[in-house]
Amino acid sequence: MPMRDTSCPMIAAIAAALGACLLLVTATALAQSGTGAGATTGRVIVMFKPEAKVLQAPDVPGAPGTARARAAVLSKRTGIALTAGAEVAERMQVVRASGIASDALARRLANDADVLFAVPDERTRAHAAPNDPLFPAEARPDGPASGQWYLRAPEGAVVSSIDVERAWDVTTGSPGIVVAVLDTGVRFEHPDLRTVGTGGNLLPGYDMVSDVDTANDGDARDADAADPGDWITQADTASGGPLDGCDEEPKHSSWHGTKVAGLIAALTDNGIGMASVARTVRVLPVRVLGKCGGFDSDVIAGMRWAAGLSVPGLPANPTPARVINMSLGGSGRCSLAYRTALGEIATTGAVVVASAGNAAGHAVGPPANCDGVIGVAALRHVGTKVGFSSLGPEVALSAPGGNCINVEAGSPCLYPILTTSNDGATTPGASIYTDSFRITVGTSFSAPIVAGTAALMLAVRPTLSPAQLRSFLQGTTRPFPAGSEPSVPACTPPRFDPAGEPVDQLECRCTTSTCGAGMLDAGGAVRAAQAGVQLVDVVEYYHARFDHFFLTWRPSEIAALDAGTVIRGWTRSGATFRAWATPEAGSSPVCRYYIPPALGDSHFYGRGNAECEATGREQPGLVLEDARFMHLALPSAGACPANTVPVYRVFSNRADANHRYTTDRAVRDQMAARGWLAEGDGPDLVVMCAPR
Repeated sequence: MPMRDTSCPMIAAIAAALGACLLLVTATALAQSGTGAGATTGRVIVMFKPEAKVLQAPDVPGAPGTARARAAVLSKRTGIALTAGAEVAERMQVVRASGIASDALARRLANDADVLFAVPDERTRAHAAPNDPLFPAEARPDGPASGQWYLRAPEGAVVSSIDVERAWDVTTGSPGIVVAVLDTGVRFEHPDLRTVGTGGNLLPGYDMVSDVDTANDGDARDADAADPGDWITQADTASGGPLDGCDEEPKHSSWHGTKVAGLIAALTDNGIGMASVARTVRVLPVRVLGKCGGFDSDVIAGMRWAAGLSVPGLPANPTPARVINMSLGGSGRCSLAYRTALGEIATTGAVVVASAGNAAGHAVGPPANCDGVIGVAALRHVGTKVGFSSLGPEVALSAPGGNCINVEAGSPCLYPILTTSNDGATTPGASIYTDSFRITVGTSFSAPIVAGTAALMLAVRPTLSPAQLRSFLQGTTRPFPAGSEPSVPACTPPRFDPAGEPVDQLECRCTTSTCGAGMLDAGGAVRAAQAGVQLVDVVEYYHARFDHFFLTWRPSEIAALDAGTVIRGWTRSGATFRAWATPEAGSSPVCRYYIPPALGDSHFYGRGNAECEATGREQPGLVLEDARFMHLALPSAGACPANTVPVYRVFSNRADANHRYTTDRAVRDQMAARGWLAEGDGPDLVVMCAPR
């Protein structure tokens, strides 16, 4: 199955001085140390093997401490003068070396017999009906007249809002659910935030920034998660300056973490300011970004600590998070360092939500493109992809990200994401709220809307696993509007020009292969979580012209196929079977791959982790749309478990590859008579088993 507002690039004149447009910036290939020396300094994250001899390295003169001792041993072996950086995990740390690029240093260190992997330590950047007076739509001096449009029920031209009031009818959250905000820190004194001890929702948190110049607070890691400001001056980035090598222009402080925290859990129904998605959950601020962003090593250490895992040299986290929000990112593939950390975090049950990035339709970067992360793209109020948002198959779903419509300097932004902030240009000033002139837009603010919804879901069902929560979020999305903006082109997967440079895609009409399953419906997601086990009807569609079959259970896809306005030519065959939308006892995930036009312009549904992983290895041209599209049981020697029915699979055996899946053996045999090949286990060739 196959700007009017271009947002940040076009409103830079309005937003630049205010730090409101926080673009995902491609991480430099030569990560710099920020020491001001002016020379290239390589930074690498090293993971040692469990049996590595270097782990037993004794302290050496002039290099006391485990990390320094390990660096000294590696330095002697490689002949490179290495210095130790921060520790990330028990066997993971940063090492630095002058005069060599990060990627070259990583390659050298990866050859050491004690090293499991070595990856560059890249810079990562910030992406950007209660009685609260800013919630309703009404005229106000600095706007927006739309108020907190993104929280209310869809109405009129506003179709992407999340309908959180239906969720509030079920729950407003729970103090027992903690959402970690990995960001620039927060301003604890904001009257709509405040510490738990003074009646607010902010926990103490931790400052994980290990580089003093980046931290901008006079020291490295400490227990103070307050945001001191992340402004950048010309002197900072000049040759020999403290941030020499930083590729950002001079800017004011962003107060990015304060903005993100307010969307998740600002005090609500308190007669002042704004409303938040999950007003009674706790926010754990983990500071990982400072001047010129931050480093992957600090982000990964922050992720681990937030989830309750140990980080060498740091106290244990007394309030582990169930949800981790990361409105930040870099570029390229998900590194082994991220994948290792996410694997460990998955064992804690923590859900990880990340913004897709603000790269104007380019590919999603890490951590949002890492397996297991709920990547979030940004929508305009009318439901199209907002110009700045990245896109691609890694996106799980989309949520409001703000858009201005007006792009002339001095004009008010009509649909920003209103939230908590500070008016200090450099150091902290007065607590404020963003508005039509101090604007907040970006996927940075789509992600916390999803993270807050996840917290509400956990409040009603704390036993939800990350996979179950993801399935409920995706399964309850509303469909992207079909053909509502005929002059707007359809989104396509990230494209590249003949020189290999990414091609911008500004506003475009979302598809499920570019913007995720659909538009966030907070009310639907919370009610689904409350109901528990989710059995769904999988509907079969047929395209007569191509002689292709397609399966889906997602309401957004079914609505688009039935409407036939954007996705044309598909009709229901009349066949259905049931599946679990969430992982249940005895079930296995069914992945969904898109087969590009050159290989068939179709879809393949793989059974279980083994077949799904093998498909990715053996067919690199296929696009993995969802590793857990639905869940079915697997047969044993061709026999299905009790209370399930066999699912048969036949292959077209044509160049335009297509499969059909059916619970009717007679249909399977009819397809075989047409020349399709039956696949499966046992004498009856059963491929999967569906619940009755």
